[in-house]
Amino acid sequence: MLRLDRSPTFPFPFGPRTGPFALRFFALAVLVLCLSFAVPPAAPAQSQPQVQNQLQSHLLPAPREANLDGQTDLPARVIVDVPGRAPEDQFAAHDLEDALKQLTPGGSAVGLYRVTLLRTGTPEAKTVLARNKLAFDPAMESEGYALAIGSHEAYIVGDTGSGVFYGVQTFKQLLPLPGQPRVLPTGTVRDWPAMQYRGIDDDLSRGPFPTLDFQKHQIRVFASFKINIYSPYFENTLLYPGQPLSAPPGSSLTPAEVADLVAYARQYHVTIVPEQEAFGHLHQVLKYDLYQDDAETPHGDVLAPGQPGSLPLIKDWFTQIAQEFPSPFIHIGADETFDLGLGRTHDQVEQQGYGPVYVSFLKQIHDTLAPLHRRLLFWGDIGDENPDAVSALPKDMIAVPWDYWDSTGFDKLIQPFSKNGIQTWVAPGDANWNEVYPVERTALWNIQGFISDGQRLGSTGALTTVWNDDGEGLFNMDWYGVLFGAAAAWQPGASNIANYQDAYAQDFHRDPSGDINAAEKELMASQGDIVNAKTGMSSDTLFWLDPWSSQGQEASAKLLPMAQDLRVHAEKAIVLLAQARQQNFGLGEPDAVTAMDLGARRLDLIGMKFELANEIATSYAQILPHQHDKTQQKTINNQLDEISSNVGRCQDLRDAFSALKGEYSQVWLSENRPNWLNNVTVRYDLAIDRWQQRANAFAAGIRDWNNGKDLPAPASLGLPSVAPEGSAPSSGPSSGPTSGR
Repeated sequence: MLRLDRSPTFPFPFGPRTGPFALRFFALAVLVLCLSFAVPPAAPAQSQPQVQNQLQSHLLPAPREANLDGQTDLPARVIVDVPGRAPEDQFAAHDLEDALKQLTPGGSAVGLYRVTLLRTGTPEAKTVLARNKLAFDPAMESEGYALAIGSHEAYIVGDTGSGVFYGVQTFKQLLPLPGQPRVLPTGTVRDWPAMQYRGIDDDLSRGPFPTLDFQKHQIRVFASFKINIYSPYFENTLLYPGQPLSAPPGSSLTPAEVADLVAYARQYHVTIVPEQEAFGHLHQVLKYDLYQDDAETPHGDVLAPGQPGSLPLIKDWFTQIAQEFPSPFIHIGADETFDLGLGRTHDQVEQQGYGPVYVSFLKQIHDTLAPLHRRLLFWGDIGDENPDAVSALPKDMIAVPWDYWDSTGFDKLIQPFSKNGIQTWVAPGDANWNEVYPVERTALWNIQGFISDGQRLGSTGALTTVWNDDGEGLFNMDWYGVLFGAAAAWQPGASNIANYQDAYAQDFHRDPSGDINAAEKELMASQGDIVNAKTGMSSDTLFWLDPWSSQGQEASAKLLPMAQDLRVHAEKAIVLLAQARQQNFGLGEPDAVTAMDLGARRLDLIGMKFELANEIATSYAQILPHQHDKTQQKTINNQLDEISSNVGRCQDLRDAFSALKGEYSQVWLSENRPNWLNNVTVRYDLAIDRWQQRANAFAAGIRDWNNGKDLPAPASLGLPSVAPEGSAPSSGPSSGPTSGR
């Protein structure tokens, strides 16, 4: 077995990056200095205290205070006790018991280890806190916790059910990893969140739609990393029984499913904050003629202010939402209303200006929904685009300014609202949209910078966003960015990216080997090569692009110098993931590991496609001038076989797309309902067919040549011109860049 050296690969290559959300393209973040966690970074593991310091720095989120300076053997029998019998604490105890069942069997059969869950008001909790010199400050009361871990027993103390639950989540991360010695660190932890609301905004309207089981899985994972807000994004995929036209059958959330999901999330201290677009991003509704009187432009994207049916439609939607979702918040969207002023409101916008017309409609929505008694969130791009209009907004709304590409300079997005007394939540992005795998370098720095600036400027919440603009997004590829968002929102200040990268796989995958962490860095480096090629295209665009098209040739000239390095990083990631699986049969989140493998193979295929397509074109151009030279027949036959045969380049590309279609479908169905999958796999089918047809055309030409005819002209095969005529054929296809188009 090939064993890869996991020496660190610098994970943040420089260079511009594109990744459009709606009509925008983003550039790479500017590097910023990385600040430390409250817990010091790990030192080399040489002594017991050093081992424990390293362990505590691998907790996610990193706790405010951790003094883990000893360890104890964990016997075979571990029990969890809840003296107060509070239902929330009993649920937390069952959650811990489930984690204990996953431990590697072993440990002494003599004695037991007891974990006790306590509330601060009880005499026992007061005794534990006093004995361990742990103060329970007012800042800890809502969601904070304290751990006191001894040689024979541990105590988890919280003032609320949330606090006890979050203490349990930290304790679970301290349990021994699969295959590791059954030891538990001893000492104390005191912790509480920096931000009150820590959430994930998940796009459910652009193709992939999760199964209810996968949404429950998401909620469990979110909660384990102390996320307390799950905000599913709807344009037309929340089923309204009175307005069923636009909801796709089988890919929309029904009232019964909502009730199930809300009740499930409540156990995990997660509030579901529904987001229904109420202004822009409504094409999937407005494309129906039934709603044409409400549209700003025919079959457009924006609901027109002032139309008789606009506010009644909004009221109908959100009245049902308020009945189904008990959240104190409702998100009305209202971003990127690009059509506003282009149709029915043209004269109004010309006279009053875009900002005032936009704000006026938000106020009307606010007043229409006031009887529902919910705080309304809205996307805050108006603060950057028209800051002067912000002062007219109702002060009880919550603005959610968003930025998905920068790493600094967020004050201008937040301050227009904070200066006008409007609460803010900040929204960084996972950089997954229009990419074969999320551009984690962009995501991590954007999340770090935006959330730390939000904390400094008084934002009370953070929503890390996941978007599926291309309809191909797979959430199991998004955990790396999403969970860094969870850590950054809990931890105060700028969260340390390097520490997170070291801790991620240990806490999410329960992987002690370090291979998965190393694989993530290889994927980042592979994406970095695409960045550095400066094609101006996202990786998803490059994945589907025909390398022999005019655009493909332009991209090829820039990408080919990076292709080998791109592929080597992606292939190293594939090997590292296989090693992690082989070494740890109890690996956590196996579907997410498969999704990583898929991302690596898609990146590898980008490089392979441009390499092999160039080899085919270059080789064929070298063959043509010498096709009648009898002294070159053996070399020419070999080169033609390498273009199209059982081991031909055309067949290699056909086979690669075919294999990835199967793996992509597997990952899709592990999390999503089958609807929409065909809209993605048809693109694989077209790519498979393209290279099969090309293989057939070459094979027919080769047969004719063997029967005395000339080889087909390059143009008839779809080939670009890549080499001057007269160059001698080589003993094998060239891998160099094209010399002309």
